[in-house]
Amino acid sequence: MEIELVEIRDFLAQRPPFDALPEEALNQLPKSLGIRYLRRESDFPPADTDDSFIYLVRSGAIELRGENGKLIEKLGEGDIYPVPCQLVDLEQGHNGITVEDTLLYLLPCKKLGELRKTSATFDQHFSESMRERLKRAVGGTRPTSSNNSAHMSVEVHELLKKPAVFINVNCSIQQAAQRMTENNVSSVMIRDGDKLAGIITDRDLRKRCIAEGLSSDQPARRIMSTNLESIPHNALMIHALLLMTRLHVHHLPVLKDSKIFGMLTASDLARQQNTNSAFIATDIRKSNTIEDLALACKRLPDLQLHLSNASASALHIGESVSCITDSVTRRLIEMAEEKLGAPPVPYVWVAGGSQARREQTSHSDQDNALIISNKMKQEHDTYFAALAKFVTDGLNACGYVYCPGKAMASNPKWRQPLRVWCEYFNGWIDKPDPMALMLSSIFFDLSPVYGDDNLFEALQGSILAKTKNNGIFIAYMASNALQHRPPLGFFRTFVLIHGGKHDDTFDIKHRGIVPITDIARVLALAEGLPATNTTDRLRAAMQTSSLSEEMGENLEDALEFIAILRMNHQAEQIRNGAPPDNYLPPDSLSELERTHLKDAFKVIQSMQETLESRYQLGRFG
Repeated sequence: MEIELVEIRDFLAQRPPFDALPEEALNQLPKSLGIRYLRRESDFPPADTDDSFIYLVRSGAIELRGENGKLIEKLGEGDIYPVPCQLVDLEQGHNGITVEDTLLYLLPCKKLGELRKTSATFDQHFSESMRERLKRAVGGTRPTSSNNSAHMSVEVHELLKKPAVFINVNCSIQQAAQRMTENNVSSVMIRDGDKLAGIITDRDLRKRCIAEGLSSDQPARRIMSTNLESIPHNALMIHALLLMTRLHVHHLPVLKDSKIFGMLTASDLARQQNTNSAFIATDIRKSNTIEDLALACKRLPDLQLHLSNASASALHIGESVSCITDSVTRRLIEMAEEKLGAPPVPYVWVAGGSQARREQTSHSDQDNALIISNKMKQEHDTYFAALAKFVTDGLNACGYVYCPGKAMASNPKWRQPLRVWCEYFNGWIDKPDPMALMLSSIFFDLSPVYGDDNLFEALQGSILAKTKNNGIFIAYMASNALQHRPPLGFFRTFVLIHGGKHDDTFDIKHRGIVPITDIARVLALAEGLPATNTTDRLRAAMQTSSLSEEMGENLEDALEFIAILRMNHQAEQIRNGAPPDNYLPPDSLSELERTHLKDAFKVIQSMQETLESRYQLGRFG
């Protein structure tokens, strides 16, 4: 083979989907290619060629624009433009121009058809839509491992080995014991109609019946435990472990769609934990000093690394890390109350930002606030100020650094009675100034961590009632959401960070994840949806007219793919003993990952354009 053809063959062999071709087909391919050189500012595709080729960029750069002149996509080295053969992605614009001197390889459509018959993987690349490619990418980005930490991301329903066992609320204690024996279980649920009235465990039979000399003919409700905590069937195992550890219980009812689904036991957890006995959650509950908590939290980067190695999804990793943060926060508040005494009035500690959305990584600062009962008096702030300082200082000592913007309960502005919080949000919604929009990513994402949840629910209800169908406010929020644009063409150096310690990288959080988070927040507020997690918001919005099922699933897949790339990047830094960050070098990605990442960015861009059109955002420019 001539040296020039060898060089072309080697170039193709390193780039998908050509790397999937059989050796013989790959060796023959260079002879079938045409070569075309276009000077900068030339039309693309060339006007003097017909529509019987696909184009492969060997070097240079091309901008594709829609009919309105808006940039749709940038093509660079290794990118394919398949539109002339009418294969996929027909929505791409045909108005292209070279922005650098560009060398192209032209592959005849007829030859492409022959090659597709030689490799299923090659054929799949051209037969799949962008949506299908992205879904496949989500399933193929995570590394495989037999690491024991895989169980951390198991959902609760996967742990249940036996069906739920019930008795009616009018049954006797003896009937309860008989039902437990028949089914070889350590607990039975007491049902009053369709509702869960209580549970009876082996311990209840010993302590409340036998030890008390109570007749077994008495109603089972005499010895049942009530005021039960429960857990959703799709919650993570680590969440169940934290809850059971905090409540000091060995049985936890599992619900699905608010209906009884099963009973999770300590034995179920122990069976799944296998040989991994050093759960961070246990150490957190046992901690009596901030130093003990800080020691437990030093293992958080390792937890994230283990979950990444164990093929956990980004959704599950975020949930797991956020659960740990909640547990640390609760333990600090308990320690504060032990030191300061009981609070003078009810309150609820709320998390904001990524912790509230259940999307934290081990690289996170703290965002929090206190919502206090309207019965609060001025002198009560001495107590709450001391509590907030103890907790925020403790979180900082545990690695959750102080919020640079001071969005913390230690700031008196974010430690207020419920009525003041309602005034804050009313002002932000009625007059969405730049400060309100800046705070939106924190305080429009809130979640209760400790205290009186009714205070949080009252505030959230007030917020959603005011934002739902509020066109002017939502338009401002949408305009703010478009400040973070995906870096299409990111592989070209002109869109990377230049200089400093992050030279030749791009911020995958703010250029990839934040745009989707912002979109989901806008949709949730517009529809009055209480969900806080980004994926949950997208799924809820798909049930409304504001988001189609196809676009919702595309955004969900894009978020998962981008987030996994971020997790993998941070895992590699942790393995190398470096602090994790969000600055991803494009050179660390494979050609296939770059292709899929471009698909994800296109999804974001498409939804941003939809928001821009829907709310006529040109008038906010």
